[in-house]
Amino acid sequence: MSGPPPAEPCPLSPGEKAKQFPTTPGVYLMKDAQGRVIYVGKAKNLRSRAGTYFTKAAAEEQRTAELVKHIADVDFVPAETEVDALLLEARLVKDVQPRFNTDLKDDKSFPYLQIRMREDFPRVEFTRKPRRKGVKLYGPFTSARGLRTAIQVLQRIFQFRTCQLDIKADDPRWRWFRPCILHNIRQCTAPCNFRVTKEEYAKQIRGFRLVLEGKKARLLREMEAQMKAAAEAKQYERAARLRDEIGALHKLELRGEVDKDVQPHVFQIDPKKGIRGLQKILGLREPPRSIEGMDIAHLGGEDTVASLVTFIDGLPFKPGYRRYKIRSVEGVDDFASMREVVSRRFRRLSHDEGIFPDILLIDGGKGQLNAAVQAFRMLGVEPPAVISLAKKEEEIYRPGEAEPIRLSRNSAALRLLQYVRDEAHRFAQHYHHLLRRKKLEG
Repeated sequence: MSGPPPAEPCPLSPGEKAKQFPTTPGVYLMKDAQGRVIYVGKAKNLRSRAGTYFTKAAAEEQRTAELVKHIADVDFVPAETEVDALLLEARLVKDVQPRFNTDLKDDKSFPYLQIRMREDFPRVEFTRKPRRKGVKLYGPFTSARGLRTAIQVLQRIFQFRTCQLDIKADDPRWRWFRPCILHNIRQCTAPCNFRVTKEEYAKQIRGFRLVLEGKKARLLREMEAQMKAAAEAKQYERAARLRDEIGALHKLELRGEVDKDVQPHVFQIDPKKGIRGLQKILGLREPPRSIEGMDIAHLGGEDTVASLVTFIDGLPFKPGYRRYKIRSVEGVDDFASMREVVSRRFRRLSHDEGIFPDILLIDGGKGQLNAAVQAFRMLGVEPPAVISLAKKEEEIYRPGEAEPIRLSRNSAALRLLQYVRDEAHRFAQHYHHLLRRKKLEG
């Protein structure tokens, strides 16, 4: 007589199941007792992120308490990279429309990625007010910062334009237009100067769309075939470029935690409004697309360093960040330090025929501003719009003007300048602390 049948193993609880998730990027799916997906979220580390929902804090937290009550199961979809996870999350939210992602279904205040397909050279835009016609729309996305970062990362590969220019392929006047800094650093193929044909640019957008639509594997196969053909035809430069682009697609990463480590005032800024305000206040002919900010950091005159941060269209552009060790100054002399770093930066740009920023913002008052102006005079080059922003009173100083510009604390232009100034200060302090720590450990 045979014994009783072996007992079936008890199914794992959602929390225990989450502990078995991989530590790689992907999207996690929360399900109710009927097996319906009630929430979709992205993660850089699936195990760590999904596991946070099965803690005492999540059960008590107002934002997650109601969701946690209904979670009966949890699942995941792996993604190759963080960017792929971000894009996959947006597609699933749109297709499945989970109950607890409900705010994202119809609320047009959430961010979208928009491609204006009817343009000769379609522009790529971040928008909270998507158009109804003539565009290819992706989203909504759960993280504005994550979407902006993804656009920056993907622009390094596909080199699409993000400007507001109305470029017509049959208008010969564009041949005389000067491309912006993005072309200079190989992040835009400069259709504004016809440095790319309409057909070649369309191929860039097609590749970009394949990644957005989850067809990266297909794109990679095509690119690998093109690379092989280029190598066989001895087009080694093209083959090398394709090789680098393939490698970059395999390593798409969002720099830093996209939902954390955000300056507190970032989301109170309207970049476009701030740019328009600066154009008016400073009397510029065109809206200032590129702003560079500089700051000096030291401790009692030791290990003096400088930072350079770059903003494009009112947002941080991390590939344009630079840091400097001050070489020619001993002791505490912020003015001489500022003079050195401005000289080094713009001597290099002049020598390489690089593009100057539309605005150079110096952290400090009249003294720091005058030091920067002296550096340009010594170099014998025409400076961009150079201004300084003094702390405490938040006054804007301009060369040759005794009285500062005083703006309302709620001014979008002032908020944008404060963001640039504070980011330059943060970056300088970070570098200084890094050097100090190395010295102490050494």
